[in-house]
Amino acid sequence: MNIVLVALGAAVGAPLRFLVDKHMVARLLLGARIETPLPWGTFAVNILGSFLLGLLTGVGNHTIALLVGVGFCGAFTTYSTFAAETTALASSGHRRKAVLNVVLNLGTGLVAAVAGAWLSK
Repeated sequence: MNIVLVALGAAVGAPLRFLVDKHMVARLLLGARIETPLPWGTFAVNILGSFLLGLLTGVGNHTIALLVGVGFCGAFTTYSTFAAETTALASSGHRRKAVLNVVLNLGTGLVAAVAGAWLSK
């Protein structure tokens, strides 16, 4: 049963991540002439996921933790894409944007998780 809960959460999280990323890119780049923008779609899903996982710290329900925490958030957020996009920024000569991307993702992600945990109490 546990694997089914994780799979159900992931089945919602992965497509939603794709849609949020595409929406963010379309909205932020509409008419913009930015040569190499920060990866705002990945930033958005990671911050939202961090906040949601923070909220879940106050929930003691194993089923919800598997469905939402492991399944949904596991598929919705993406450390590997964050790492790949940051590496691509740095290797293409945009080192400041790469550093900014790291600082924003990690710093804001931690703040979002703490805020979620605080709200769950």
